[in-house]
Amino acid sequence: MDAMTAILTRRSYRGPYKPIPVPREDLAAIMRAGLAAPSGCNKQTTSLIGVDDPQVLRALKAVIDPPVGETAPAAICVLTERVNAYRDKCFSVQDYSAAIENMLLAAVALGYQSCWYEGHITDDDDIGRSMADVLGVPEGYDLVCFLPIGVAEAEPVPPRRKPFEARAWFNGFPETL
Repeated sequence: MDAMTAILTRRSYRGPYKPIPVPREDLAAIMRAGLAAPSGCNKQTTSLIGVDDPQVLRALKAVIDPPVGETAPAAICVLTERVNAYRDKCFSVQDYSAAIENMLLAAVALGYQSCWYEGHITDDDDIGRSMADVLGVPEGYDLVCFLPIGVAEAEPVPPRRKPFEARAWFNGFPETL
């Protein structure tokens, strides 16, 4: 699959996954795509933990409330270190966001689906820290995202999108929308 096809066909998949294991080589390829993402001032604040052990997956899923990716045979947990890169600026959010998008595209290119789960992982109830504890992640790293990986049971449903002309322009902002 070429890059533009992956970009234009990727969808957030929240449905059930087929009980087909994700080969370690595919999981590693997806993770390599994430680590190839740009990083503010090359601080490389993003780290990843691939999970394909069913026991570890069960332990992770047990602390995610509300549940997500319950039937996924693999997952990638995204970690970040909050490191100042330029003066007092930290680009860790940009770093891990770029890594996540690369991984979502790589997953689709390899025939898998996923969804970027961050909101309730990083919410005030500290699910991310509980997940980090399951994985033995030391303090200083924040677990900020959970990406279930697997073969989808059903085709992802495309979202309704505004037309290109309503969100993209050339040479300046339009005078009237």
